[in-house]
Amino acid sequence: MKPYNTAKSKKDEVREMFDNIAPTYDRLNHILSFSIDKIWRRRVVRKVRKMKPQRIMDLATGTGDLAILMAKRIPQAKIMGVDLSEKMLAVAAEKIRRQGLDDHIALYQGDAENLELESGMMDVVTISFGIRNFSDMDKSLREIWRVVAPGGHLVVVELTMPSNPLVRKAYEFYSNHIMTPVGGMLSHDRKAFDYLPNSIAAFPKTKEFLKMMESAGFEQCRNYFKELINCLRQMNYSEFKSERFHEYQEKLNNLL
Repeated sequence: MKPYNTAKSKKDEVREMFDNIAPTYDRLNHILSFSIDKIWRRRVVRKVRKMKPQRIMDLATGTGDLAILMAKRIPQAKIMGVDLSEKMLAVAAEKIRRQGLDDHIALYQGDAENLELESGMMDVVTISFGIRNFSDMDKSLREIWRVVAPGGHLVVVELTMPSNPLVRKAYEFYSNHIMTPVGGMLSHDRKAFDYLPNSIAAFPKTKEFLKMMESAGFEQCRNYFKELINCLRQMNYSEFKSERFHEYQEKLNNLL
């Protein structure tokens, strides 16, 4: 699946698409997601901070929101932001400059399939809402595994289609009748906002994606969202059994 369905490669079309929508990306992203993207980025930062990394690569960094948040909350870490789109990186560079974080974040235009890094250089690699745009996900995951240090981590946040039929119907209505036309009108690139929800629909289901990570070499791959929901359900069930409530409360704190 490609944004414009031309003779160009998916990689080139994705780069072109994000170059086109870079000036309006942040505003539209926060509006159309009701700022839920900010909530998930904060959760990523809490998770990564517990890992106590010294070197972080934020892959598909876009306009740098996650990299900036990590620089503020994990000040001991040096962060590399990598993205295909030159114009998205230009927006990120200006945001980083305004917030005085130039010494903490370095930006590079690059490709997830061919990272110009020595093996084992990164303690943590993060990808937020970007891996579904990779042209070869399997190759990219193998390359990420190569640059992660032994004992390091890959943290991925991505959107998938809701499994609940009612929620799925509501999402499809919102995508087709609100997000796509509004995003296309304000960004002046309707095809980009046709592509984005379609790319979510085409993204592998969670179990399949975890298997892809394992095939690339990663171990102990986990679905934190599912674990979080299960823990909340268990806490609710055990609220009248105080001897177990604290056990689940501790587990929830570890997940968050």
